[in-house]
Amino acid sequence: MASIFTKIINGEIPCYKIAEDEENFAFLDINPNAKGHTLCVSKKEVDKILDLDQSAYLGLMAFARKVGKAIEATVDCKRVGITVIGLEVPHVHVHLIPLNDMKDASFQHKVSLSADEFKEIAEKIRTKIE
Repeated sequence: MASIFTKIINGEIPCYKIAEDEENFAFLDINPNAKGHTLCVSKKEVDKILDLDQSAYLGLMAFARKVGKAIEATVDCKRVGITVIGLEVPHVHVHLIPLNDMKDASFQHKVSLSADEFKEIAEKIRTKIE
């Protein structure tokens, strides 16, 4: 059975897409820790990041760096935090979280955004992708 992320990648579930390449896909987290919180996922449906082959692993991290730089150029934050937890969805994903305070990284502090706010921040981040 396809993971929720595979369904997002395949367009079966809508998302606020940020970027895509042949191997990876980035979209806004719909339950964000902070405005601009983005998930970068491998298109390969692999549960654990360390189970990716080296090429896919390095490709995902390079892709996440590119997306993270765009977030950093868009969102007012001290830095973009990177975390790989992966317990909630059995599909490799990297969280890119704009951080101004340690609570932004806690996954216990969430922000609410309207559909318009999601669309606006996604568009702004997309324009900064190099």
